[in-house]
Amino acid sequence: MRALQHKMDELDELDARLNRIGQHPFRAKFRLRGRDRAVVDLRGIATVRRHAEDLIGKRLAPAEPRNDGRQTPYRGHPVFVAQHATVTCCRTCLQRWHSIPAGRPLDDAERAYVVEAICRWIAGQYAPGSPPT
Repeated sequence: MRALQHKMDELDELDARLNRIGQHPFRAKFRLRGRDRAVVDLRGIATVRRHAEDLIGKRLAPAEPRNDGRQTPYRGHPVFVAQHATVTCCRTCLQRWHSIPAGRPLDDAERAYVVEAICRWIAGQYAPGSPPT
């Protein structure tokens, strides 16, 4: 029961952090539109989550990602848009906004946290409804 409560507290904290980030003028400009939204509509959030896991594993999880700070495009996939909106786009942003240290590989829990932040933002773009499953 304590583990469940701890997990719920972490999710509440993530929601609060994403809300604060969303109030930042630059981050507030990001919206899921056009082709990026169509990917979620056509593939579903479960597939997009798998894409996020793969993209984070390849582009963000290494200790020193290739082109860090410039590795995330602004469009082309809903995960990329969400990374900018949630400040999970590079290791510097992860350290500054999410207190995840740079210079070492992301562990499994940190990867899961980043993917959850991305997917929560995408789901929030469908409010008050929910994205296709």
